[in-house]
Amino acid sequence: MFSRFGKPGLTRRTFLQSTAAVAAATSLPRIANAQDKVIKIGFLAPLTGAVAAWGKPGLDGCEIWAERVNAAGGIKLSDGDYMVEFVPYDNEYDPAKARTGATKLIREDGVSFIMMLGGDTWPGVQPVADRTGMLFSTLLPSDLGPDTTTLIAPAEVHPIYNVTAVEWMAENRPELKTAVMCAQDDALGLPSVATYLAAFEAAGIEMQGEPLLFDPATTDFAPVVTRLISSSPDIVCLDTCYSDYVHPICEQLFQQGYEGQIISCTADFYDQIIAKTSAEFMEGFLFQFPDFDDPALNSDQVNFADPNGFFAEYNKRYPGQWGAVSWEYASIMDLWKAAAEMAGSSEPDAVIAAMKEGGTGKHAFGDARWWGKELFGIENALVGDWPVVAIEGGKATIKEFRNIPAWYDKHGDLLVKHMKAYDQMWDQRG
Repeated sequence: MFSRFGKPGLTRRTFLQSTAAVAAATSLPRIANAQDKVIKIGFLAPLTGAVAAWGKPGLDGCEIWAERVNAAGGIKLSDGDYMVEFVPYDNEYDPAKARTGATKLIREDGVSFIMMLGGDTWPGVQPVADRTGMLFSTLLPSDLGPDTTTLIAPAEVHPIYNVTAVEWMAENRPELKTAVMCAQDDALGLPSVATYLAAFEAAGIEMQGEPLLFDPATTDFAPVVTRLISSSPDIVCLDTCYSDYVHPICEQLFQQGYEGQIISCTADFYDQIIAKTSAEFMEGFLFQFPDFDDPALNSDQVNFADPNGFFAEYNKRYPGQWGAVSWEYASIMDLWKAAAEMAGSSEPDAVIAAMKEGGTGKHAFGDARWWGKELFGIENALVGDWPVVAIEGGKATIKEFRNIPAWYDKHGDLLVKHMKAYDQMWDQRG
């Protein structure tokens, strides 16, 4: 069940060397200009399967975003106003299906921009991006490299933002001295493991053993948790486990009597975890994604329009489905819309140039800068502040916004060290 450096499935290097992938991409025409006063945006993400919680809620949020924009007159380009329409394609978190989806969205649907979750699916898409010049976005900056010139990470800076909760925890809970960690062994889990290790080391928190990596096919988490807490750690870190893993792991921690601190990248549908454990057990659970009814989001620094209203409408339409990505793809569209209107065009080259003008951008949580040369080989990640969130009284609560570049300026060498140890630097991923 457990491995340390296993890399299941296709790697970026092997996929990019696939002659079939390249051949398929070479024949693609580039269709970037909107037709019939409608701009089509591709949504290429897992809508079913184990990773659907980081795809489908984002599509639902985008539909609300589109209705708002269209009701306000659409996207204003140099040759008129355009309505916006999302075209989804379920890649099921599979590289080959993602390649097929990208091809269809460009060739048949004529999209002007494609949003992805990224991760294991990006190697399937990169040949298409290279051949067509289509602009893609990812929620995982670890996809970035010097050759990914048409790929941007403008909303989520996974996994680097995970350092903020560890830093906050170390300052506010200094009695917590030891930690253990588990994660699925894949392109989402491994860079996050490296990031948490760097954050714990920077905070002076001792790791009790190597991170426990489990096969993504795991369904029985009782032995995982038994092994995880055998050393009686102060902190259990769930890394960037999918919600399908976070829920049963938390249930097992509860059933096996764990009473320490839990920290995780996400806590999607945390009300369901509380229902299966208890409010007391989940009190103080730290993660990185707020509910958008949080009063802290009404701050002047926040660049997401009417977050409380968006949250209310989302929950009215999709009760119980709010999660980490419910707002992120919509936030990317805010940046894309502003850039397209600045450029007066939906052409990918024009949009990315306008988006990166001046080296800064309006991130959802405040002004940010385009960054990443040292870590990714390219400055295509929009990085600034990120919230630290704790469950208090059964409700997600923003404790503080913390600056990611400020942490990196102090501890970047640790992050690079651990990324290299897990083969997660851009020049190691190929």
